[in-house]
Amino acid sequence: MSKINKDFLLESISEIKKGSEEKKRKFLETIELQVALKNYDPARDKRFSGTVKLRHIPKHSFKLCVIGDEKHLDQAKSLGIDCRSVEDLKKLNKNKKLVKKLARSYDAFIASDGLIKQIPRILGPGLNKAGKFPTSLSHQENMEDKVETVKRTIKFQMKKVLCLSVAVGHVNMEQDELLANIMLAVNFLVSLLKKNWQNVRSLHVKSTMGKPQRIY
Repeated sequence: MSKINKDFLLESISEIKKGSEEKKRKFLETIELQVALKNYDPARDKRFSGTVKLRHIPKHSFKLCVIGDEKHLDQAKSLGIDCRSVEDLKKLNKNKKLVKKLARSYDAFIASDGLIKQIPRILGPGLNKAGKFPTSLSHQENMEDKVETVKRTIKFQMKKVLCLSVAVGHVNMEQDELLANIMLAVNFLVSLLKKNWQNVRSLHVKSTMGKPQRIY
């Protein structure tokens, strides 16, 4: 059962959009959900991690790279998607700086299912550390559908601190689109927590440069 009041959330979204219109930025502001937890010991309690597919793509400019076999590389090129071959990855020579640079260049990676096991061996743990280990793609799957799914998916991952934030949209999205994304993200996060709402201290939504709006 969600403890978020929809009308109050719509007011908060309206405030965020109003703030971004009053002070126009030179870039499109992302809207984040910021979470503070309580009654949780990151050292002792099991750290959670989970992904959920939102109704609407949260990031306007989402950069994705396909690490593919020949067939997938051809498909990616025909769709205008950035792609790398295993040979391209080998050229990085497990150089930590270069692998880090690759991870920073993209929001997400997709890899042919036949290659996915080779990636840690070729690149080391860099992509995994950045939280960007590739999503597997088989030849039976449609690449465009998979790309759409990856773009809509957000990840909640508990680290050593009691706060986390995820992108749930941007300021040019419609209010009802933002509402749907935020409600889905919040309810999914709460389902991951051991004591559900009893583990939530506060929830805020804010745009990149805007004021935080408390929603719980």
